[in-house]
Formats: sequence, structure tokens, C-alpha cells
Amino acid sequence: MRRIRPRGKERKSVQTTDAAPAPPVKRTARVRNRLVLSVAVVAAAVAGAGAPGVAIASGGLTDSQQLVTLSELNAQAVVLAHALADERDTMTRYVAAGRTTASGAAGVSEKRRAGVDRRLDEIRENAPTDLQRRLAELPEARQGALAGKGTAADTFAAYTELVQALHAVSADVARSIPARASGGPAEALPSLGRAVEHAAATRTLLLSNLVSGGGEGSLTETAQRTHVQEQAALADFEETAPAAARESYGGTVNGTETTAAERYLTDLTDQPRLSDEELALDQESVDTALSGRIDLMRAVESALTTAESTRLAELRDDDVTALELRIALLAACMLIAIGSGTSAARSMTRPLAALRLGARRVAADPVGEEPVRFTGRNDEYAEAVRAVNELRDKAVAFHATAEQLGGERGGLLREQQRLTDQRAELDRQRAEVAERLTGLQGRVQGSFVNLSLRTLGLIERQLGVIEALEESEREPERLDTLYKLDHLATRMRRHSENLLVLSGAEHGTGHSGPVPLLDVLRASVSEIERYERVRIQSLPPHSRVAGFAADAVSHLVSELLENASGFSPPETEVELSGWLLESGEVMLSIQDEGIGMTTGRLAELNARLADPDTEDADEDDAAFGLGLYVVARLAARHGIRVELRDQKQRGVAAVVVLPTAILPTRPAPSAAPAGRTAVSEVSLPGSVAEANSNDLPRRRGGLHRRPDPAGG
Repeated sequence: MRRIRPRGKERKSVQTTDAAPAPPVKRTARVRNRLVLSVAVVAAAVAGAGAPGVAIASGGLTDSQQLVTLSELNAQAVVLAHALADERDTMTRYVAAGRTTASGAAGVSEKRRAGVDRRLDEIRENAPTDLQRRLAELPEARQGALAGKGTAADTFAAYTELVQALHAVSADVARSIPARASGGPAEALPSLGRAVEHAAATRTLLLSNLVSGGGEGSLTETAQRTHVQEQAALADFEETAPAAARESYGGTVNGTETTAAERYLTDLTDQPRLSDEELALDQESVDTALSGRIDLMRAVESALTTAESTRLAELRDDDVTALELRIALLAACMLIAIGSGTSAARSMTRPLAALRLGARRVAADPVGEEPVRFTGRNDEYAEAVRAVNELRDKAVAFHATAEQLGGERGGLLREQQRLTDQRAELDRQRAEVAERLTGLQGRVQGSFVNLSLRTLGLIERQLGVIEALEESEREPERLDTLYKLDHLATRMRRHSENLLVLSGAEHGTGHSGPVPLLDVLRASVSEIERYERVRIQSLPPHSRVAGFAADAVSHLVSELLENASGFSPPETEVELSGWLLESGEVMLSIQDEGIGMTTGRLAELNARLADPDTEDADEDDAAFGLGLYVVARLAARHGIRVELRDQKQRGVAAVVVLPTAILPTRPAPSAAPAGRTAVSEVSLPGSVAEANSNDLPRRRGGLHRRPDPAGG
């Protein structure tokens, strides 16, 4: 068979089948699309900015409409409450008369009950669930009054719950009034409603008791309470009502009938029971006076309720107008934003096209192409065109200077290498100088250490000679002089040990076992000049210090005692005390009555005490003080915390916290060992042993012992 060969396009497609696929061409993002999107975003932003205002106005309209509905319900409730109060009055008097008409009292007529039921049906449609449930109890209350066996008080109570539930609607209106609608009589209407209700209740109770001939004594007592509650409600009304409402009430509830009614109320409620004279009063006259006063009060309540409903309706109309204005303003703003955004977008896309084409041409061949020409307005696009042309000119200039810069680059590299070699030589010289300085410092430090050790050796020998003289001397005056020499030598030894501390060297091997804290502190007191001013107060019992740290703690405390006694008046005492902390550490306190320090100075010294090896330590050593520097070195060596604190009265307190690492945990002995007396009997600093040794003081016999100046 003959092989069929591809032809034309078929051959071309076959040849390119195995070729690598070309990378997809990215679609150019158009500025026009982004401008349209920005116009849409601006319109949405305007709508979003105006939406809260429209929502607020809509919410305000909803609230005001609910207030109008609630105020209309309140107006209906007030009318129904008045009708039910009158029905309560008639029914209670009917029951008090023994459910007979012999005394002239009769039940509510069918016509009046039909009127109450009609008003009840009108209010039931919009009434809340709780109020509807209460109003549904009216037939039961009527049935109990007409045919039941309850007393007049029971009938009064059953109707009163219904009347008070209706008057509670005004309280709901008052609670729902927003701040922008305040200023009306709504807040005072609940108080006035209670006053009207209590006045009607007082009338019912008093007339019912008169009808019963005084047989219902509890009615008079209840009338007393309702009359007092009426006065309290009127006082609340006077306090919360605006001036116009108070004037309306004062101008309406007055006159002869009101005066007569108030006189009847005063006479009939002054005692828990009615007297014979009060029972003989004309019931019709009392009823006329009290009813006239109540009608006037109801007229004021109805007028204020109607006025409040009208005011809330006007507020609702204002909210409708405000909502319409906000919607119109939002629509106008959106139209303006869309129109201005569209116009601005068109003014940018046209010159942008000219700039894009010219910039592409110049970028392809900056040297060969002509500059971009632009005939539009002198705006940012014109500045961009000028910038493109300036870049073209600079590109031409860069081509000319590129070869020149290439030659200069070689010279700069050689100069850089020379500077690198010079820097390496300076680093080598600096290392040599630092090495020589380190060696010199070591030799100087060694000289200080040797000198201090020699001085300590001489002082130890001197103390030994003084001890021998003290043991053989029996003359008191000479023995006192030897004590002073002993004390001076002890202080000299402490100062020599300060040099060892400053040199970073350690002296002494410590003690073989733990040392009582009291002995450590007594040794500290014995090494200062004014030891007689130190008083040791309470210390934690059986506290001991590890032998390797006992000398350091004694030295540290003596330096703090030296500062405390030196910077306080000579007639004052320095108190040394200690406590055992919950963590197991021991805290020592050294308190003086000096002039104290400023807060800044205390903070500076405490920082140096916490870290004596700061970078600026050499500059601040003079201001820090030799004693505190030694304290900081010793504290850092054994993990001791030292802090200076300002006292409330006067002076400074130095607080030393001994860590548990230098406090042995061995249990304390139950009794003092033989040959050793109680702490209160131990001779403190001033004895021969304490004054002659930098080690901890020891008990030893001898004559002419001086009294303990630091006993606590």
C-alpha cells in the first residue's frame, strides 16, 4: 500500500506537536476597570455611610410609633381604670351593707357593667398578655361581690388589683420615653395615677365603713394607709412633674368641694376606727365631696394623658420627616458620588492612553526615539510625561558615562583593600595594648593583695600581743586603753580585708561548722567604731550561718552598721533585728535615724548593690562609697540580697536577705550545751574576745568585762 503523507496545515501541526508549550500571555489589567470599580466602591461607601443614619432614623420612628401606640393604650386604660374604680366603690359598699339595698347601696347596674365591658373589649385587642390575663379576672370579681361570701375587704382587694394593673400602663410609657422625648409629663403620670387610685380607694373604704355602721374596722385602717400613699404619690408628682403640669393640677384641684373633701379625709382617717360622731355623718355629703375631688383629679390625669399622647404623636411625625430627609440626602449623595466619579475617571483614561503609548515607544529605544509629546493640561500626566523625557535624557547620559565609571571602579577597589589592611594593623595594635594593660592590672592587683596580706599578718600579730597584755593586765585604766587599741586593730584588719575584697581575692578558710547567727552579728558589731550605739533586737531562734560564709556575712553587716552609725546623730541608736521568712531565708534589718536619702539616690544605690560589676562602675565608685562597694562584692559572692529602704519616720533601713544556700538545715538543739549560758547572759561586743578577733566572738573568762552595749 502507498503511505499517505500529510499536506499543508496537517504537516505543520504534526511538526509542532512535540514542541514545548508557549507560556501563557498574561492579560493586561485595565485602569478603566479599576476606575469603574472605584466608582462603585465610592457609591457603596456613601450608601454604607448613610445606612446607619437611615437605620437610626428608622429605629427612632419605630420606637416613637410604639410609644404612640402605648400612649393610646394608656389613655384607654385610664378611662377604664376610672370606670372600674367607680364599680369597685359601688360593689364594695354593696357588700359592706350586707348585699342588700336597705341602706341605699346597690350593686352595679347592667348598663354600667355593659359600658365597662365595652371599654374592656376595646382595650383588650392591644393590651399586653399580662394585662389581658388580669382583665379576664373581672367576671370572677363581680360574681364574688354579687353572690359570693367574701367580705367588703375581699371585694375591694379583687377590684384594686385590676385598677392598679391598668394604671401600670402609664409606668410602661414613662420607662419607654427616650432621652430626646423627655421633658413632658410622662414621668409624672404614674405618680398622678397612683394618687388618683389611692384617692378613689380611700373613698371606697370610708364610705363602705360608713354603710356598714363601723362594723368593718379593717376598712378604716386600710383607708389610713391609702390616704398616706395618696399623699406620697402627690409628693412624687410635685417632684417629677414639669411646671405646667403642676400648675394645671393646682389650678384644677381646688375650691370648696376640694377643701371639704380634704377635711373629711383628715377627720375620718385620724384614728383606726370611726367614732360615733363620724358614723353619724351624712353619707351623701361625704360621697359628694370626695367624689367631686376625685373627679377633678381624674380630669387633670386625663388631660395630661391626652396631652402626652398628642406630644408623642408629634414626635412620631418628626421622626417620619427625619427619615424621609435622610433617605433623600443619601440618594442625592450617591448620585453626586457616581457622577463625579465617572467624570473623574474619563478625565484620567484619555491622557493615560497617550502617556502609555509614548512611554512604551521611548522604553523600547531611549537613545533612538524622540521624546514623548503631550498637548493636554498641565496636570500630573504632564508631569509624568516630563519625567519620562527626563529619564530618556538621563539614559543617554548614562551611556556616555558608563565607560568612565568602569575605569574609576578599579581605583576604588584598590583603595578599599588598602583601608582593610590598615584596619587589620590597628586591630593588632589594640590587642597588644589590651594584653599589656591586662598584665599591668594583674601586677597592680597582686601588689594590693600582697600588701593587704602583709598588713593583715602584722595586725594579727599586733592583736596577739594585745591579747597577751590584756590577760596579764589588772589595772582598769590600762586595761581600758588596751581594749581601745584592740578595737582599733580590729577595725584596721577590716579595712585591710576591704582591700582584698576590692582586689577580688578571698581571705580565710572559713569555719568548720555552722555558726550561730547571734555570734555572727555580735562579731559584726565589735568591728565598728561606734559599737556602743548598736542594739540587737529580736532574732530568729536557733538560726545558723554556714561556716564558709560566716566571715563574709559578719564583714557585710559590719560595713552596713558602720554607715548607719556614721550617718546618724551620735545620740541615736542603730537597731539590728532579724526575721525568718516563709521561704526559709533570713532577713536582717539595720535601721538608723539619720537624714535619709532621696528616692533617686536610693534607686541608684540599690541598682549598684544588685549589680556591682556594671559598665559604668568605675565612674560611680566615688559616689557609691567604699563600704557599700565592699557590701555589694560580698553579697554577690554568696548570693545575698541587699536593699536600702527609706523609713516612714526618718532615716534609712538596710535590708539583708540571707539565702538558704548559706543557712544550714540542721535541727536546732533542744537545750544549751554545758558551759554555755542563755543568750541574754552572753557578753556582747566590748569583751576581749570580741574586740581582738575578726573571727566570730567566743566565750572566755577574764576580769573587768565591760557591759554589753548591743544586748537585745
